[in-house]
Amino acid sequence: MERPAGSAKLLRGLNTSAVLSHLLNRGPMTRADIRELTGLSKPTTGDVLRSLVSADLAVVTGHTSGGPGPNAEIYATNPDGAFAAALSVRETDARPEISLAIVDLVGTIRTRTQISVDLATEDPAATLANALMELCKESDIPLERVRHTHIAVPGSYDHTTDTIRHVDVPGLDRPGLVTSMRRTLGAPVAVDNDVNLAAIAERRRGVASGAETFALLWLDHGLGLAIDLGGSLLRGARGGAGEIGYMPLGLPAHRTLRYENNDLDGILAGPAVLTLAAEHGVVATNPHDAVRSGGAAFIADLAQRVAVGVAAVVAVLDPDLVVLAGTVAQAGGARLRDAVAIAIRTASPLEAQIATTAVTDDAVLLGAVDAGLGAVREDLIRAVQDSNAH
Repeated sequence: MERPAGSAKLLRGLNTSAVLSHLLNRGPMTRADIRELTGLSKPTTGDVLRSLVSADLAVVTGHTSGGPGPNAEIYATNPDGAFAAALSVRETDARPEISLAIVDLVGTIRTRTQISVDLATEDPAATLANALMELCKESDIPLERVRHTHIAVPGSYDHTTDTIRHVDVPGLDRPGLVTSMRRTLGAPVAVDNDVNLAAIAERRRGVASGAETFALLWLDHGLGLAIDLGGSLLRGARGGAGEIGYMPLGLPAHRTLRYENNDLDGILAGPAVLTLAAEHGVVATNPHDAVRSGGAAFIADLAQRVAVGVAAVVAVLDPDLVVLAGTVAQAGGARLRDAVAIAIRTASPLEAQIATTAVTDDAVLLGAVDAGLGAVREDLIRAVQDSNAH
């Protein structure tokens, strides 16, 4: 009985996407390796590999040697088949800074840089897009092969209004910024909270790799929280999940009264850490230096404040692990981690396993790299399947 043409095309698309997925996830393989993984016949395996090589998504990297019979070709993902870009925008005391990186299809970061920008008086969408295009030009990477750009912001993205919210970087909250970048770059652009992306890096590269659930408490110039549930991040209806800095502390005696430290941000964000350090006789220009040079009494007082945020997270989520991250957590290291664990046990019956981040590089940028590369690979697998099925 003759197989309908449509079903044959669909099967070819499924076979091709399966082989590409194995090459992306497992690395170099011979045809025999691929047949063992997929159950495909020799002719089908050969056809699929030829189509992937023709599409610049696979290459022959060498041949096996030493065994009986002819040497077998080794196939691998073509690193130049596609690229992903990552941008991390962060607030500073002066002009905002952006870190940029471009990663190839096998996961190697081909280039990265850091620049200061003016997003308040210039067109922020054009400024960010131009920075990426300039990096592509300097690195001899074709812009048309950058299939996805992932942007990390110290806020949250509301896709319903195309607006970045809860952000203090001037200009970054202009409506339509993301749509404008998509038009300029001619490829998908995604935006995510910087702490969420740090959690992606922690899941892949850090202490949370084996945790079923974990929360990442970000202690830096600002304050944030990422919630990882089995490898999926909880973002909320408007992208605001994890904006723990806005959590109020206590109830005001009267609605007209104003309190300097009426939310968690007011006692744990960078300026509050510097104020606490000064009360302990530690003078510093940034919070991580204050924590690095502060004494035991200062660390204990800071840990009491951190424990308030940890207790709120544990009471609601009860995660396997709470990771302290950001420059303040890194500066505090084991001293701060142990002091927070003691503060939790002293102040609350809740139990929590506390750890300090193991990601010493720019966790936010690395998380954006990981997320962008994942999006490119998923897009390619779908595109290969669809193109072969029609």
